[in-house]
Amino acid sequence: MRRKDFLQLSAMGLGGLVLPDFSFGNPIDPLQALNERMDVAEKKQLADIALNAAKSKGASYADVRIGRYLNQFVVTRERRVQNIANTESYGVGIRVIANGAWGFAATNKVTKEEIAKTAEKAVAVAKANAKILSEPVQLAPQKGYGEVSWKTPIEKNAFEVPVKEKVDLLLSVNAAAMDAGANFINSIIMAINEQKYFASTDGSYIDQDIHRMYPTFNVTRIDKTTGKFQTRQALSSPVGMGYEYLLPTADNKVPGIVTRYKSRYDMLEDVKAAAANVDEKLKAKSVEPGKYDLVLDPSHLWLTIHESVAHPTELDRVLGYEANYAGTSFLTLDKWKSKNFQFGSKLVNIHADKLQPGSLGAVGYDDEGVKCGEWELIKDGILVNYQAIRDQAHIIGLNASQGCCYSQSWKDVQFQRMPNVSLKPGKEKLSVDDMIKNVEKGIYIIGNGSFSIDQQRYNFQFGGQLFYEIKNGKIAGMLNDVAYQANTQEFWNSCVAIADKNDYRLGGAFNDGKGQPGQSNAVSHGSSTTRFNGINVINTARKI
Repeated sequence: MRRKDFLQLSAMGLGGLVLPDFSFGNPIDPLQALNERMDVAEKKQLADIALNAAKSKGASYADVRIGRYLNQFVVTRERRVQNIANTESYGVGIRVIANGAWGFAATNKVTKEEIAKTAEKAVAVAKANAKILSEPVQLAPQKGYGEVSWKTPIEKNAFEVPVKEKVDLLLSVNAAAMDAGANFINSIIMAINEQKYFASTDGSYIDQDIHRMYPTFNVTRIDKTTGKFQTRQALSSPVGMGYEYLLPTADNKVPGIVTRYKSRYDMLEDVKAAAANVDEKLKAKSVEPGKYDLVLDPSHLWLTIHESVAHPTELDRVLGYEANYAGTSFLTLDKWKSKNFQFGSKLVNIHADKLQPGSLGAVGYDDEGVKCGEWELIKDGILVNYQAIRDQAHIIGLNASQGCCYSQSWKDVQFQRMPNVSLKPGKEKLSVDDMIKNVEKGIYIIGNGSFSIDQQRYNFQFGGQLFYEIKNGKIAGMLNDVAYQANTQEFWNSCVAIADKNDYRLGGAFNDGKGQPGQSNAVSHGSSTTRFNGINVINTARKI
């Protein structure tokens, strides 16, 4: 998984939909996804075998994860189906501390004998690692929860919906776009189910059933006279929900220039709007570079939050652990220790959480058995905290993990992964129209596009999907070739207004890459429409 792989599924690029990797797991019949592998009592019995084997070989701590990971991808293009993939991956990962060092081993043979051998192998790895250890692992204390469970609160399991129903929906979406003048369209529905059982020597036995899904598309229209083309991606968001996400309710729309949605998504209506939008984009004028006030929709701002706030507050990145792969962070420990580093304006309050219903990161417990919660990262514009797990907590003076440890599968070791990181809504009642009417010279940006950010998550450039010129408090028409440039601190200090909770919505990434060997996780970022003053806008079509 490369650094920007999450854009494969969340942004899809300008040229069309980048298809997912179908190689994770073994192919299965879609109906097999509804079969249960084993009951909780059997999982507990196997987990105890792993924990006892690890302790008998000298482990001071051990945890075991029994995981079943289901994936379904239904992919179409124009009038045809391109691919249907159903996969299952099933196995056990065992992590231990022995002689002060971590060790990990995994197996896809879920038997008593193999699990005991795998636990012994993990201890052997830890003892080998201990020979080159500079200082022993320091785990934050964690009480055991006994036998508990958690499940994503879904209304309709996406895996229970027949593949034909999904195909019919996607082909109707494609047909609507083609009938409206689109030349090309890709569309896809992705469904994920993680069935995870965690047990540890702390005394926790945690069974979780986690669901996520993502419907999306990319529409392209070509001007046959000039050969120019324009695209527009879906304004959907990946979610921690069931198939009910695609069954919108009547009161689900957000008023505005384009149709947007609160917590449900009308794919057919969005694609019709997208076909009209690409036609508008072909006729839109190119932006004049300069300073503009920006009004950023949540469908756009989530990616800026992801790159400029969520990544630089990852403690392992701050400490340099990610330097070889995806960079470091400008939010060094000295800035946090000063207790007065002005990350943004006083309006900027950003929190991390693993609880928000419908979000991609929502789980009851993380992958090292810590009960999930919520904490502040930026408070009234000041950097106040980071994201830390059990073996990092002591570094920033915490006596407990923040519960943001995750592994993409049973065969990968768990490590610090981003929780949901979101900008809190404003307290003053402000609608999108209120945000626009006070802008003399500005641009209203909807949807995420291509971006670039430096290795410290400081200097950046972001594009989008739709750009509307604002003149004297009114929308004056559509623009093309827009990208804005800033550094993170200047940008967030230019925040002057945030709409209230009635406009709050989630965006997110289905595949955010990190680590070596690479792993991906799913994460949401929420916000209301937000205004930033005096931001430098460039014209991406002009040669420098």
